[in-house]
Amino acid sequence: MKTNVAVFFGGRSVEHEISVISALQAINAFDRSKYNIIPIYITKQGRWVTGPQLLDITNYKDMKNLEAQCEEVYMRPEYGDFKLYRANPGGGLFSKKNPVYEELHVAIPVLHGSHGEDGMFEGLLETIGIPFAGCDTLSSANGMDKITMKMILRAEDIPVVDYVWFTDKEWGAKRDAIIEKIESKLGYPVIVKPANLGSSVGIGKATDRQSLIEKVDNAEKFSQRIIVEHMIEDMMEINCSVLGDADDHQSSVCEEPISKGDFLSYDEKYGGGAKAGMQASEKRIPADIPEEMSEAIRTMAGETFRVLSCHGVSRIDVMVDRKDNKIYVNEINTIPGSLSYYLWEESGISFSQLMDKLVALALKRKRESDRKTFTYDANIFAMGGGMKGGGIKGLKGSKMRKN
Repeated sequence: MKTNVAVFFGGRSVEHEISVISALQAINAFDRSKYNIIPIYITKQGRWVTGPQLLDITNYKDMKNLEAQCEEVYMRPEYGDFKLYRANPGGGLFSKKNPVYEELHVAIPVLHGSHGEDGMFEGLLETIGIPFAGCDTLSSANGMDKITMKMILRAEDIPVVDYVWFTDKEWGAKRDAIIEKIESKLGYPVIVKPANLGSSVGIGKATDRQSLIEKVDNAEKFSQRIIVEHMIEDMMEINCSVLGDADDHQSSVCEEPISKGDFLSYDEKYGGGAKAGMQASEKRIPADIPEEMSEAIRTMAGETFRVLSCHGVSRIDVMVDRKDNKIYVNEINTIPGSLSYYLWEESGISFSQLMDKLVALALKRKRESDRKTFTYDANIFAMGGGMKGGGIKGLKGSKMRKN
């Protein structure tokens, strides 16, 4: 019997198209003799649709037409119900469809950015209880938010660069004080980032007060929370992927992305075309760094993965200050572009094997979770003594009072 794997992608995110590319790459990597793949595309408006048309990337040139050709589906937020339902099963008396589109066994979220990689979608999957690969609600939220992530890492003595953070409302009300804090604590140059986006969206370099204002004004278009970081001027970026769970994981070889500017831009990451994805960006694999540094980065990546209680496959991006070779964690991508399969191929794990491992990890976590106690069978309302307590009496005898 084949395992029915639902691959979720798209979503209400500025990284929507990147998610489509990553998901189709992953779908093509599955061994179809083992798995029945159900692609579930979440439109930019949040509708779920499925159908074979989703497997041809050229169809995404006209997303409205593609959506019209597919069947709208949904899952009920009921624990233990792993069925995928048709949203419109009706029709004529003799053409009515089965309301159940498919029974799902495992979910693989390949959703980049907000409303998908930030814990929102993972929370839905946890509510339903379906086995899924990837970080859970808490670790997804912590990994997605650059501010929270850095707070946690710093508390665990994992090095991060100095930073200042604030909200968009604080920026509007206390702009001068925030600018003074940035200038006194960090100086220039700095990097301005939305707190909860990936793929270099909304990121900019500021070299003086005027450019700082411009970059923050741009970043707040994308996020309610902004982070401004000290910029390492002579910096080398190194990425490393980690696979497994917090207690049992392995690190991939390191890669060195090649940037033409001060940081890797969206175009440099994904400019290879609609079918290429993250692996097409210019890079050196393995990174041209000393073995001692490579091992230190791989260890730091694994520790970051552990401290954030991650699961599945993630990519940790670090910065090396060439001035003193000090290493800092920049960010974690809990659902990395192309699922970082190119790093695992260089580490001896094929893309197909990577997908096998993600399915196995999903099922393993479900088994371990089911052994935990989340509720008790006893009903306190059926216990006579409990009903006589002051709290219950108070509820029964309480009267509404107007102030």
